[in-house]
Amino acid sequence: MEGNEHAHAPGHPHSPDHRQGHGHTHVEDEHRHRSAGARLKRLRHGLAHAVAPHSHEAADKVDTAMESSREGMRTLWISLAVLGATTAVQALIVTLSGSVALLGDTIHNATDALTAVPLGMAFLLGRRAANRRYTYGYGRAEDLAGILVVAAIAASAVLAAWVAFDRLLDPRDITHLWAVSAAGLTGFVGNEWVARYRIRTGRKIGSAALVADGLHARTDGFTSLAVLLGSGGAALGWQTADPVVGLFITAAILFVLKDAAREVYRRLMDSVDPVLVATAEGALRSVDGVIGIGPVRMRWIGHALRAEADIVVPAHLTVVQAHELAVAAEHALIHTVPRLTAATIHTDHAASAGADPHTALAHHGDRPGPTLALE
Repeated sequence: MEGNEHAHAPGHPHSPDHRQGHGHTHVEDEHRHRSAGARLKRLRHGLAHAVAPHSHEAADKVDTAMESSREGMRTLWISLAVLGATTAVQALIVTLSGSVALLGDTIHNATDALTAVPLGMAFLLGRRAANRRYTYGYGRAEDLAGILVVAAIAASAVLAAWVAFDRLLDPRDITHLWAVSAAGLTGFVGNEWVARYRIRTGRKIGSAALVADGLHARTDGFTSLAVLLGSGGAALGWQTADPVVGLFITAAILFVLKDAAREVYRRLMDSVDPVLVATAEGALRSVDGVIGIGPVRMRWIGHALRAEADIVVPAHLTVVQAHELAVAAEHALIHTVPRLTAATIHTDHAASAGADPHTALAHHGDRPGPTLALE
């Protein structure tokens, strides 16, 4: 177990209703009412461990994070190889056709394939162990890489718009249309495959940066498709087809940019899916002996989740018993919340008659306190 707190660290003042309505007797009654169901839950949990035994030691959590990083690196290497092959095919056709538009798309794909470099560096850096300066480790490097990916998407939009307007002002004929069309289709297929692969892996391991890079690859596919559609229009005698399609592609890139920027921004702002918070709250309420919960906080560190939670336990428990409940609460969270690697659990007790133990903190402002409401 990692970092469970069990003393009264900065806590949460209880309301008078809380102190009067949830005393020692009520807690014991409620505890007895739930004991039968709790025994059944423990039996089911024990059977689950017997069928699929596992551990929650720190080493196992590190192994899981390392495996996620390895999977991310594998995705980057494979997608880099696919984009490299796509770029090579396009470069060969450029030498045959002399197409300036295809040359621009080839350079674009080659440059964008290199976005795997900052992401790969971020995955490698994220493997480094936490230390006294970076106490949460180096997982945030992925968020920095995500910023670079978003910047690359924005540059793609600017480049696509500039080329489209340039072609409108100075139309040019396209030769070897069949070869240019084949190269554009190759670029679209290659980028779309890479996009799907990166997005799927990014969502699987919880990497917002890898998802953003997948969206970036998708914009490159749109740009390559513009070459295909433009050559088709040119074959029909519409000289301005290429730049007009390019403007539509620019608009599509801007929509993708919005999605990627929102994904990275939310990660930088410690945003998590509210469903995960609700799932964690439900897991805490299901632990036998937990009679209420306080705030539940989560944040992404790279592609792993960490959580902090307050639980309310009966006031008559010993320190050892409260510690056991904190361990059970963390255990439940790790089982229930995907990508969660560690949780810090603060135990609070139901206030009995007398002074509120949190009175000393009252002058520090409003602090949301635990609640005894159970679902």
